[in-house]
Amino acid sequence: MHRKRLTTGVLTLTIATLAALHSVSAAERVKVRGTVESLDGDTLKVKSRDGNEVKVALKSGWNATGVVKADVADIKPGDFVGIASQPTDSGINGAIEVVIFPAAMKGTGEGDRPWDSAPNGSMTNATVANAVTSVNGPTLTLTYKGGERKINIPKGTPVVTLTSATKADVKPGAGVFITGERTDDSTVSADRVAVGLNGTMPPM
Repeated sequence: MHRKRLTTGVLTLTIATLAALHSVSAAERVKVRGTVESLDGDTLKVKSRDGNEVKVALKSGWNATGVVKADVADIKPGDFVGIASQPTDSGINGAIEVVIFPAAMKGTGEGDRPWDSAPNGSMTNATVANAVTSVNGPTLTLTYKGGERKINIPKGTPVVTLTSATKADVKPGAGVFITGERTDDSTVSADRVAVGLNGTMPPM
């Protein structure tokens, strides 16, 4: 009887543990894009681009990263960039937005993956191998582990870079981009906020 109770207890614990692990691994990763409505303690309210209010529960020790405007002319071979793009009729992807990473962040998220900012969009975090200038804007050859992608940057494409920021910069009216985990229908949990400085709207 004792062994039966022990076995049942272990089985119950195992099922509970597996359920907990499943809930963590299955947590939905979401992106929040919009402007700050308020920050009360560690609760951030954001008016998303689609007009909905999103509550972001910021984790203990959360940090802010600043986003500031840059110029396509600042991009040079050897730089590490993140470019959201989508297919074009030319066969070369066209950029939707460009992030120039600081040297200390080289290698962050390296690779090519689907991105939700445009139909059939992708995000390529890679090193600039070379750049060819044309009337349609520069076309960059990006290289990453296991692949290469050419992306044209049309005139007017938002270009930004990252810098330091403080929690005080996360204030009403500031543009933000947040990647976190959905905890319920209206709340997202996150440990970092990318906030636009000097009126910059994070284009990511």
